[in-house]
Amino acid sequence: MSLAANYIEKQNITAEDLLYRWVSRQVNSEAVDWLNQKRQQISKTGAPFIFFTAFSAVPRYTDKNEIQPTLEELESASNICNNWFPAHWTVDQAARTLLVLSLPSNKVGEYLQTLDQVFAAADVRELVALYQALPLLPVAEKMYNRAAEGIRSNMTAVFNAVALENPYPAKFLDNLAWNQMVLKALFVGSPLHLIQGLDKRANPELARMLVDYAHERWAAGRNVSPELWRCVGKFANHEMLADLERVLTESHIKTDSNGKGQQKLLERSAAALACADCSLPEAKDILARYPELQNDIQAGRLTWKNVK
Repeated sequence: MSLAANYIEKQNITAEDLLYRWVSRQVNSEAVDWLNQKRQQISKTGAPFIFFTAFSAVPRYTDKNEIQPTLEELESASNICNNWFPAHWTVDQAARTLLVLSLPSNKVGEYLQTLDQVFAAADVRELVALYQALPLLPVAEKMYNRAAEGIRSNMTAVFNAVALENPYPAKFLDNLAWNQMVLKALFVGSPLHLIQGLDKRANPELARMLVDYAHERWAAGRNVSPELWRCVGKFANHEMLADLERVLTESHIKTDSNGKGQQKLLERSAAALACADCSLPEAKDILARYPELQNDIQAGRLTWKNVK
């Protein structure tokens, strides 16, 4: 932990403190005064009408620029709420989250009812703010069904708000919902490396689902995302290893000018990394047939960070 982040933690800085800091340094004094007033009113009365009208009015006082947190602030954010990473949050999003966190939560039933109402009436930007705020809520564990609904959304921005750079799914979703989320991320083209807890939550059933999905893509003559194999290697059986060997063999081509070669190189790297993750002796034998990749993996030059 850096000295600056350590200082913040010792001062008992909360998520609300960080959010307020990010908003207040990018808006004018009139907006700060308005935000302070509304937060106080919401906190004291819990009146849904005051909350709803303030939540909708946020764009009148803020902009959509990113909050631009420092590295120390991001480190502190992750310490406050494990793996919270609001690097790309916007000012209006942070302000809306402050209003949500101002709601009294002591009467859980009324609190959840208010949240249900604001979710039901929200537009896309408001939904993004609400879903990314889930891990910060005092009753986060009770928002499971709402998170599952976001995952089912046909709006990619809403799905990504739940699935990407959000610690909520890894902490609260069961394997069934988690696996469906990862598979949908591949289906809609969202980057798997932005799913927090991806490696920790990998499981045998997910590996099977992803391999089946790869077979469907191959049968249709379509590319398979190299990131898919990241969740397969640890649980690969002999049939899955045959698929990995296929990827290694078929992708053993030179890079060409239209970018297909680069895609194949990424697939090859991913297959090699998946073999390295597998504990079966057969996987080690396959990897040994590609000494250059094997050496890069052993030396730390090739990791999953290279496969995006």
